Amino acid sequence: MTDQNRTIDLTEDRRRAIFLSLVNAQDSGIRVRLSRDRIAKEFKVTIRQIQAVELEGIEHLWPPLAL
Repeated sequence: MTDQNRTIDLTEDRRRAIFLSLVNAQDSGIRVRLSRDRIAKEFKVTIRQIQAVELEGIEHLWPPLAL
């Protein structure tokens, strides 16, 4: 299964919101694995979807990465 297939049921706005929450959690000092677990529960998505969104956000320099 490709990363795109894992997130196909999530709108881009939702994926961006997930990414922003994930980056903010990690920037606040929460470890990567725990941040993924927390955000997955918060947004009611799977860890695989979180990981796919994380990769997509990094690849496209979504905020807060974009300058």
